[in-house]
Amino acid sequence: MSESLNLYGVPFSQPVRAVAWLLLNKKMPFQMVMTNPGSKGSTGSRNPDFLARNPAGTIPTIEEPDSGFVLAEAHAIMTYLCRKHGWSDLYPTDPQQAAKVDWYLHYHHRNVRDGSVGFIAPNVRKDLNFPELLKQTYQGTFSNAVQTLENGWLAGSKFLAGDHFTIADIAAYVEVGQLRSEFTNLFDFSPYPNVLRWLDDVAAQDGHDDVHVALTVMGDISQDSPSMETIINANKMGFARLQECVAALG
Repeated sequence: MSESLNLYGVPFSQPVRAVAWLLLNKKMPFQMVMTNPGSKGSTGSRNPDFLARNPAGTIPTIEEPDSGFVLAEAHAIMTYLCRKHGWSDLYPTDPQQAAKVDWYLHYHHRNVRDGSVGFIAPNVRKDLNFPELLKQTYQGTFSNAVQTLENGWLAGSKFLAGDHFTIADIAAYVEVGQLRSEFTNLFDFSPYPNVLRWLDDVAAQDGHDDVHVALTVMGDISQDSPSMETIINANKMGFARLQECVAALG
């Protein structure tokens, strides 16, 4: 089976993992094009060649080689792919059921997504020099979001949009799940039994282990921040696993 999609990004990136997970879950071939976020180098997201594709210079970005169609933003990419390929199990065609998925995807950006800024970025991107107050603000927003997941979204259903796994769960898990003890170990989920149960249910879905290799390689960073060498190696290992997975589809 030939590759039909280019995915620009790095395996450590949360939204890149979301798109890669969707593609692996649906057994769709793709080519990961390693793209360094924020870099102006030849493989960077601020390089003029990349900015010609995506003026915002963000990852993930996809490109369909046959048509030249380019799209950025993980949630837009996932909903587009589901609509195009008829993956209605992960993004329902029923308007009300789809709206529940969209509801979470819109909620995600200034709530759950703040986990990356509050916990991951200060530990991984020391060059950004996050002020302590800013870090605490983002961490507080994320903690409130986890409480909302516990008492709201997951209080009466197995998954975020109902009893079936959808792209809402993929989008949420790559942010929430990265903080669990199996990976970076940066957040205590023990007071949240519904969230813990959900984390295990989502982790059991096809593609989870393969897209989280970079996090597995990097490991617990709760005591010591990872070196740049560790981060680079984690991305390389994650990239190698994705290549193996795509090759297996062929």
